Amino acid sequence: MEVKADSRKFYEIECDALAVSVFEGEKPESGVLAELDQRIGGVLTSLIETGEFIGKASESAYVHSTGEMKARRLLLLGAGKRDEFKADNVRRMAGVAARTLRGKKARTFAFLQRFGLDASECAQAATEGALLALFEPDKYHTSDKTESHLDQMMIATDGNELDATKTGIERGRIIAEATNFGREVINEPSNVMTPTEMASKAAEVAKAYGLTLDVLDEDQMRELGMGSLLGVAQGSAEPAKLIVLSYKPKTKSDETVAIVGKGVTFDTGGISIKPADGMEKMKYDMAGGATTIAAMRAIAQLKPSVNVLGIVPATENMPGGRAQRPGDVVRAMTGKTIEVINTDAEGRLILADAVAYARKLGATKIVDLATLTGAVSIALGDVYVAILGNNQEWIDTVIAAAKKSGEKFWQLPLDKEYREQIKSEIADIKNVGGRKAGTITGAYFIREFVEDTPWVHLDIAGTAWNESTKPYLAIGPTGVCVRTLVNLVC
Repeated sequence: MEVKADSRKFYEIECDALAVSVFEGEKPESGVLAELDQRIGGVLTSLIETGEFIGKASESAYVHSTGEMKARRLLLLGAGKRDEFKADNVRRMAGVAARTLRGKKARTFAFLQRFGLDASECAQAATEGALLALFEPDKYHTSDKTESHLDQMMIATDGNELDATKTGIERGRIIAEATNFGREVINEPSNVMTPTEMASKAAEVAKAYGLTLDVLDEDQMRELGMGSLLGVAQGSAEPAKLIVLSYKPKTKSDETVAIVGKGVTFDTGGISIKPADGMEKMKYDMAGGATTIAAMRAIAQLKPSVNVLGIVPATENMPGGRAQRPGDVVRAMTGKTIEVINTDAEGRLILADAVAYARKLGATKIVDLATLTGAVSIALGDVYVAILGNNQEWIDTVIAAAKKSGEKFWQLPLDKEYREQIKSEIADIKNVGGRKAGTITGAYFIREFVEDTPWVHLDIAGTAWNESTKPYLAIGPTGVCVRTLVNLVC
């Protein structure tokens, strides 16, 4: 769908539908709403007075008679409480508009900006919301596919804010299209999205957007001493890959941010095998890796002034005859030895070597993201991403980027007392620390391999997959953290 700015009066825009927001408790007594209500013969006043539409968040009303306007239909969108309103509300409203109007077979619609927020920020949020809303996970349907007739979205804005709106639209388009690319990769079944295919997707991005690509095979990893990653990979017939995408700005920078994403393309749990119920969703255990590639796609287009690495350790975790066993000891790239207590705690094992490799490549700051623990879903549900780290200034910077993106992060502690839970009697460290504080001990394990480099860990296990359809988002992969990562460096 094309998104463009339009500075005409809202009633002069010819389209299938005009989408207009209304705050909870707001009445059409002045300004744009008063003029709108007058042109449609008082329908808005009637809907509000009868309680059919009161402006609650995610609420909508579809009006067929538009009176003295060129739009053929009117879609009213609830904006929620005015004092709680922010750019993410714009994102969600645009998503509701796109999904609703797609269902109405609309081809074009206009989205009226009337929020009192920065025009560029609003346009970016609206563009992201609409494009993200149109994603559907039905690629493999041979019938009953969700068809979209939407060809164009016009963001109606004041002429004085036209340039800012255009800037916001372009940034929003780049980020949303990258996010949807990542969601497509996550949604692929594991018989398609193998580590080799994941490396191919990275190659496509590198070629299209001018990134440098390096893919390490198992022999190269062995030479580097990546026994922690290879230990996970050894039970699978599919060879592991370590994918490295590199962006360099035109002006030399001394800062290198590494984004490291877990890329387990299917996770059976290994010898510590998972229950069969729900195991099919373990195709999305590579969501961190897909998100990393997606973020690098957007970063390459937005061209920040710092060096950025996107690193994805990609492997399957299978219970084959060569699979590692509980009780095995492996040696990571740093030389640290690891006692494998549970083979289903494999994400931290592959990330250990990946973050160490990021340091070897010169990373001055690291962010890793992973569907790491079931514990994070118990702690935070599907609302917040857990964030932990070894440097509060870097943690605060990432949280600020998340807030700007409309994504919710919650910091968990990483005090040294938690290190006691992952002490091993026969090795330097063990890969699980028991049931208590599972998200924290999983992060602490990774911390052992970043040493003193500023580092943040994002546990997205509870937020990477949407379990049910929302008015503004389809069921399936969410693409969480792409916006945050892009805002972090761009």
